[in-house]
Amino acid sequence: MNQLFQKKPYVAGLLVALIIFLLDQWSKMEIVYDVMMPPRIIEVTSFFNIVMAWNRGVSFGMFGWDSEIKIYVLAAMAFIAAVGLIIWMVREGRIVFAIPCGAIIGGAIGNGIDRLHWGAVADFLDFHIAGYHWPAFNVADIGITCGACFLILDSLFSKEDSSKTEDSDKLD
Repeated sequence: MNQLFQKKPYVAGLLVALIIFLLDQWSKMEIVYDVMMPPRIIEVTSFFNIVMAWNRGVSFGMFGWDSEIKIYVLAAMAFIAAVGLIIWMVREGRIVFAIPCGAIIGGAIGNGIDRLHWGAVADFLDFHIAGYHWPAFNVADIGITCGACFLILDSLFSKEDSSKTEDSDKLD
């Protein structure tokens, strides 16, 4: 298996995408159809609750207006982004790129499926401090955020940027 990931790093990325997607969908089904029947606030700790929130927009509820077409547009954007990331991941050919890319892909597909199934994204993780609440989120959002952070770190610290090498060669 390790040799497969070395030869084809995108396989590891696709596996991560599948894991994030399955965890996301399973957790949402449990929350929506079991835990939140009836909807309520479940205080887990002094800074964390489980809630039921429907995000009809995108990040932090932006573009949350009601529109039948918006549901399909946002879902399509998620699926197009996932396809684009899959292509990029295959072309990049590095495991440190493929794994965070897979996390983003799994999250995007998970939230896209929500939009088609429920018309909104099911969010339920609610962190708060001193009366201030971070917008509720879900497993897909964790995958997207962590994947994006790791891709940013990779782009900042990767030593394989050929454009930097070419520019430094011209200075000599």
